[in-house]
Amino acid sequence: MIAAITLTKDSEPYEIHVGHIQPEKNSVNYNIIPPLKPNQLDIGCIELIHEIETGLTQSNRSVYIAGVSQERAILVSVSTDTKDKAAESMDELKELALSGNIEVLESIIQQRSKADPRFLMGHGKLEELSLLALQKGASIIVFDQELNPSQIRSITNHIDIKVIDRTQLILDIFAQRAITKEGKLQVELAQLKYMLPRLVTKNTAMSRLTGGIGGRGPGETKLELNRRLVRRRIGQAEKDLELVIQHRQQQRARRSKKNLPVISIIGYTNAGKSTLLNTLTKSSVLAEKRLFATLDPSSRRLKFPRDTEVIITDTVGFIKDLPKDLLVAFRATLEELNNADLLLHVIDLSNPRYEDQIESVEKIISDLNLNNIPTIRIFNKQDLVDKITVQRACRFFDAISISANNKLTLSELIEKMEMSIQSVTM
Repeated sequence: MIAAITLTKDSEPYEIHVGHIQPEKNSVNYNIIPPLKPNQLDIGCIELIHEIETGLTQSNRSVYIAGVSQERAILVSVSTDTKDKAAESMDELKELALSGNIEVLESIIQQRSKADPRFLMGHGKLEELSLLALQKGASIIVFDQELNPSQIRSITNHIDIKVIDRTQLILDIFAQRAITKEGKLQVELAQLKYMLPRLVTKNTAMSRLTGGIGGRGPGETKLELNRRLVRRRIGQAEKDLELVIQHRQQQRARRSKKNLPVISIIGYTNAGKSTLLNTLTKSSVLAEKRLFATLDPSSRRLKFPRDTEVIITDTVGFIKDLPKDLLVAFRATLEELNNADLLLHVIDLSNPRYEDQIESVEKIISDLNLNNIPTIRIFNKQDLVDKITVQRACRFFDAISISANNKLTLSELIEKMEMSIQSVTM
């Protein structure tokens, strides 16, 4: 609530103008009381404030699903790209939020020629965002762009709820999915490296960066506000991961002695890699329709019709702008790809952004210097797309189309896989 007092020429109180915000259930998000004279101030001010606070508190209650508190978010993108690109990126951020068990209340895209160095968005827009979060009952704001430490501090000084960015959201999803000791170590290392430059002072920003969405998982109890302790923990985690890498190298050496070729399944997250592995090998690796359902890699044996035997491995899904710290932390997992004799690049043809996803995956493959490994492009979910589109896409990208959950559609792929393996191992 805010009030302004106007004065007469003699500097005596003339009129008092009062305005206050209103909960979301009202059609207008504010109310202006008609001007009051100095003798009309008995408007039940305390009662009115309690009424507003009650309305806001009710809209701000956490949602509970199966006994678990669910965050309620406003998603924000401050984009210098075209409207279409910004909208596509926002759609992916929504998928990430849902995958992280976050209820999306609203999404906002602000187009700017240049991002504000301090707040990312304009100061006025930030004020609007703060008010909207209060009215909608949001518990978290998620930015599509990565926020630097000074932006995190500046924004959280103006907004009284938790603020995270796309990178933190991805880290949090990985933290939820990590099962093995290796996976937990990798996520913790990425979290700690992300947090280290943001451990400046014990201010409101930091209290919202640690714990809950964006700060939970294997590393959440170790995110002390002390740089020295965090650096020490990073050093220890790196040593532990080195042991994991050595163990993996020993496993690979044993595999090499058996002369078993290795096929690695790669692709954008949620493209259907685990489903393909399950169908090919009659196994039951976790396969869910959500981003990053697979975090810890799975390996299975596969025997082709002509008795060629291989090891086939599922890998963590890629995503646009995958955080650098995650790429570094998952070095041990991604190094498995270096020893692959064949890569299967699974692509979700039913996704309208599949061409961008192909580009993102192939850029990461290039960054990992894996371009020299033979690759088969596979368009998955052909049953969800019309036949003409499937045929055109296969011709243009030199790909094979399948439905990963239907073994009857895999005969051409199996034949090509076996031929490719025989040609690279001869």
